[in-house]
Amino acid sequence: MTVDAAPLLLFNVDDGIASITLNRPEKRNALSRGLVEALHNVFQEIENREDIRAVLLTGAGEAFSAGADLAALKQLQSATYQENLEDSQALAAMFQQVYRCSKPVIGAINGHAIAGGCGLATLCDITIAADTARFGYTETRIGFVPALVSRFVLAKIGETQARRLLLSGILIDAQEAAKIGLVTECVPEHAFQGRVDWWCEVFRHQVSPQAVSRTLEVLREVPAKNWNDALRYAAEVNARARGTEDCKKGIAAFLNKEPIRW
Repeated sequence: MTVDAAPLLLFNVDDGIASITLNRPEKRNALSRGLVEALHNVFQEIENREDIRAVLLTGAGEAFSAGADLAALKQLQSATYQENLEDSQALAAMFQQVYRCSKPVIGAINGHAIAGGCGLATLCDITIAADTARFGYTETRIGFVPALVSRFVLAKIGETQARRLLLSGILIDAQEAAKIGLVTECVPEHAFQGRVDWWCEVFRHQVSPQAVSRTLEVLREVPAKNWNDALRYAAEVNARARGTEDCKKGIAAFLNKEPIRW
């Protein structure tokens, strides 16, 4: 198979875990229009599959994703406003699809995550970074605006750190990314795969997939509500959860001091 004929991403499901690998290693997994569309489509498929409990997102080769494709950047110079708007809307739709996934998304950041690639890492629910990885929203350094990712970055790390990273375009190492909450954990390279596997096992058998899905929904809906509406909404979710089969099963196992395997 030639490089050009290789699929833009690799996708497989094994024992409840959907593995997605960005597969443009020769381009450092840069986000081309084709790769953006492929990601959008595969996350749509994941939504409709009951055999999937969690998603593992990583990159082939040495980088997670180096951001925008150079060929795409060249096209921006001659594209019309409408063409640029359609391209931006496609990226926004993919970001939204990943962020609102009803299954937890584990980002296995095996290498540098830059610009749009850093934006993609920001969307993940659990982000495990190898200690050799670097992160940065570098758009302002080429006269671009990190507009699409700004909403997610503000929610993830707060306004102070978002301003620092988005305005300056600086790169930070994985240790600092973990310190400011951009990633969940920074792991030595030799222990990286083991830690990723550990998180996959958590979602595979240690937690209720139904409860996890509803918790994800709560985490995304509550910040947009005022205090009273948020509590009202949370109480309703809580009440509905108590009547589910998963909750009954979990409480029965707890009361009977029996192990539970989801």
